[in-house]
Amino acid sequence: MKKFFGMAHGQQASLYVLENDTLSMAVTDYGATLVSLVDKKTGIDVVQGYESAEEYVAQDVYTGATIGRTANRIEKGEFSLNGTIYHLPINNNGNCNHGGISGFNDKMYSAREYGDRVEFNRISLDGEEGYPGNLWLTVTYKLLKNGVEVQADAHCDKDTLFSFTNHSYFNLDQSENVLDHEVRLMSHRFALSDANGLALPVFKEVADTPFDFRSFKKLGRDIGQDDEQLRFGKGYDHYFAVDGEGMRLMAQCQGKQLCLFVYSDLPGFHLYTGNWLRGLSGKHGMRYPAYSAVCFEASYMPNAINYPDIEPKPILRKDTSVSCRIKWILQAK
Repeated sequence: MKKFFGMAHGQQASLYVLENDTLSMAVTDYGATLVSLVDKKTGIDVVQGYESAEEYVAQDVYTGATIGRTANRIEKGEFSLNGTIYHLPINNNGNCNHGGISGFNDKMYSAREYGDRVEFNRISLDGEEGYPGNLWLTVTYKLLKNGVEVQADAHCDKDTLFSFTNHSYFNLDQSENVLDHEVRLMSHRFALSDANGLALPVFKEVADTPFDFRSFKKLGRDIGQDDEQLRFGKGYDHYFAVDGEGMRLMAQCQGKQLCLFVYSDLPGFHLYTGNWLRGLSGKHGMRYPAYSAVCFEASYMPNAINYPDIEPKPILRKDTSVSCRIKWILQAK
């Protein structure tokens, strides 16, 4: 079902609602964004979002959106590719974050609905936000019996960077915060960050640190510890590497009634506990203050292009295609 969702930058935005026996999903062509994901048995909408396109334009925390061309931060907004230095907009403490000032989250997409899925398409033109090459992007949301799969397919006519993620904020209880949510991460090492939130090419074992989620642990248990890494970001805002390749389980999250399983074929994910949310008003009369949601942003290692020893790098070669997937599965606890 397609319906009017408001105006975004002078263009009419639409909301697409898909349902099955267990779930209802809504996505919009502004930002190729996941607006809601409702478990029908409990009535819980497990993702944060807003009632109109205008509210999405006004917010600046990437709620539910497709992120690109690169997820997370690029140091000083610069990278070198094939001997050419490219300059990106600075929008986050001296760095370029989530694609630039007007990244994929801030664009309109063409859309088609195919039964159990919605396909969003756009062309990111050569030079958009400083990135080289015309990039053809397709983002597909597929409603599964017990979850959602997001697939991003990209093709470019020049060598470029492409590091996709989805920036959905999860709260499995539709509650004021997620500090009582229990989380298990399929990772034994995380990347240190500097005081500006830039991931560094230094990985640390999680053992004997507040970052050890190898067994289920409440998000709030250690978030207030006197730890430099936690102080820098006011909580968890860190990249975790996940061993292996292909589609694999990366994280589990448990609320009072529902469990979320996060799968991806990307190299790892960024755990973010909504530390910088400011209490914006959202759907269902909710407000979204700090720690009101958690993100599992499956992606390449942030700033990998600038770190010689970090592999893989999110380089999309000329006239080749790449596909990556993120899948969320919901189950009763």
